[in-house]
Amino acid sequence: MAEPETFPKRLSRFLRRYPWLIRLAYPLHVARQPRFTVGVVGVVFNAQREVLLVEHVYHPEIPWGLPGGGINYREDPALGLAREFREELGLAVRVVQPLYVEYTYWQHVDLAFLCRAEGEIAKLSGELTDARWFKRDALPIITRFQFRALNKAYETPETVL
Repeated sequence: MAEPETFPKRLSRFLRRYPWLIRLAYPLHVARQPRFTVGVVGVVFNAQREVLLVEHVYHPEIPWGLPGGGINYREDPALGLAREFREELGLAVRVVQPLYVEYTYWQHVDLAFLCRAEGEIAKLSGELTDARWFKRDALPIITRFQFRALNKAYETPETVL
């Protein structure tokens, strides 16, 4: 005796016949989804395996951190991070690989990437007061997210850099 056809199977067969219905319904699906802001930071090492940290004007509680910022609407995270490096430090970077992702606070997700500097720091934007290279054993206080991301970067083989 044949099993009765389930609703998901009937729906699947119907949508395969009319796939344009999914494209038509997609904007309604997107409109009902939660919205998040997304931040990006980059871990950059120099030849001595020191990490680049910047001192932020607008982060009074924990001023030192990895370079980065928020991404714009529909901006690729890696391109947004490269843009932030250019804007804040006048530094070109190549984004090598993702390192770490965390839901850090209400409606906000942070992404960390391993990067390679392609040049030198040219300037500091008005959002920064300083930029320095730090040895792993001499780091200032940074956020938990950035500390975890940095630990992931230190686990990455130097051959990737």
